[in-house]
Amino acid sequence: MRDETAPALLAVAHGTRDRAGIAAYRALLDLVRARRPGLTAELSFLDLAPPTPAQVLAARRGPVVLVPLLLNTGHHVTVDLPAVRAAAPHPGIRQAAPLGPDPLLAAALADRLAEAGRSAGGHGLSGPDAVVLAAAGSTDPAARADTEVMAGLLRERLGRPVLAAYLCANAPSPAEAVRALRAAGHRRVAVARHLMAPGHFARRAQEAGGCLVSAPLGAHPEVARLVLKRFDEASGETARHPAGAAIRTV
Repeated sequence: MRDETAPALLAVAHGTRDRAGIAAYRALLDLVRARRPGLTAELSFLDLAPPTPAQVLAARRGPVVLVPLLLNTGHHVTVDLPAVRAAAPHPGIRQAAPLGPDPLLAAALADRLAEAGRSAGGHGLSGPDAVVLAAAGSTDPAARADTEVMAGLLRERLGRPVLAAYLCANAPSPAEAVRALRAAGHRRVAVARHLMAPGHFARRAQEAGGCLVSAPLGAHPEVARLVLKRFDEASGETARHPAGAAIRTV
């Protein structure tokens, strides 16, 4: 039986009109619930798709942890989510850190690249010798700094050059980054989509000209583990559930 005094997890995604994107977020929440039976975990969107965080919070009375399904710091994390907390109909709302940067994301990105290599007929990452990390981009300098850190983590994970690129607001673009790496002598350049789900930015990253392009992170086991890690950090449960460990509640 669920402990009614235990906090619920409210995942907050950016939002998309893309059906495949919404399905990817829902599949990720299914993985989160499977890893932590007994945990109440719900999904909301900041825009473009229902429900909003405010709508979910209006139906709840117990403690809730908002977990941003966002890959870096930015306006949503520093302004929008604090506003959601301030307008909540009851106290007890905590906010977790964004998902990135984190080594668990580097593991998921590397796995998505390996999947793309196998789908293209290769053997994981044996073909490409450099990678472009294609992120959405932001006018917030902290978001760009987070993406650069994430590129460094992926570089350490893969043992090959990784160049951060941005689909809006910043430079270089993924296509420019691909060209720059090739000009530096890297013949086969892969593009890692540092994006949560299918949608507009994911389609643009596909056109960057890489020798292969990985799928968005989506419902990856390491991402589900990271969601729980952020939840545990914000709820004070880290000591009991290190690194998003699964538990069973009876």
